[in-house]
Amino acid sequence: MNASSGAGFEIHSEARGSHWVAWAIRPGDSAPYQSVIVVGASREEAESRAREWAARTAAVQAGSAGSS
Repeated sequence: MNASSGAGFEIHSEARGSHWVAWAIRPGDSAPYQSVIVVGASREEAESRAREWAARTAAVQAGSAGSS
């Protein structure tokens, strides 16, 4: 498992058969945020997709925090 940072999330990944999966977790949590995992042909692709998802999720949350 690998951990890197992305938009306030930690990005983790692991090989699963012939592909890689990656997911974002909030620091201190142990499960994928919103149970989302992304798939890539390589570790780099899977982690890149997870970072993009985390950035979009953080942006949506930041936008909804100000609209209450």
